[in-house]
Amino acid sequence: MLSTIPSRALRLRAASNALRCRYASSGAPHYNEPTGYIFGEKPPPAGQKRKREDWELIWYWGMGGSLVVAVVGLYFKPDTSIQTWALKEAKARMEARGEATEYKPSN
Repeated sequence: MLSTIPSRALRLRAASNALRCRYASSGAPHYNEPTGYIFGEKPPPAGQKRKREDWELIWYWGMGGSLVVAVVGLYFKPDTSIQTWALKEAKARMEARGEATEYKPSN
């Protein structure tokens, strides 16, 4: 008897939640249904060009320009790695002591 009370309460709560949700929904699709066209845009008739939207040219120039700036910036970025710093420091210390910094084979 005791084990049936919680399950009955859960069933009643689930049923009441389902009724509330059903009345709250509108029944219309909640997303743009697929049409088979790319970006949902029908192709223009033969012999006509597609009319661009106002934001497209700004987006193309903005994305292309930012890509160029990023590539140039990364190409000319200074080398700040620990290995480069350690190599320069070791060469400077060896030259200060008067040691040779380049390897020369004895043959």
